[in-house]
Amino acid sequence: MPTAVLTDRERTAVQAYLRLLHTVRAAFDLEDGPPVVPPAVLADAERALDRAGLTGNEEEFFRLLKTWCPEPGS
Repeated sequence: MPTAVLTDRERTAVQAYLRLLHTVRAAFDLEDGPPVVPPAVLADAERALDRAGLTGNEEEFFRLLKTWCPEPGS
């Protein structure tokens, strides 16, 4: 399996995205109203993507994400 060597900024962006993803999933698991994602979590992910130079380059970002954090069973 190929591995990616991420820069610190790319790794930070992937980690921020994963935090956002887990927060969104947890929000949808709650049964007491509509899901709410704290704005700070979304802002953290946006800042990290921007610092890594990945804003507007979703294809590259998701390639890094898939390489660094492959789906279970792949």
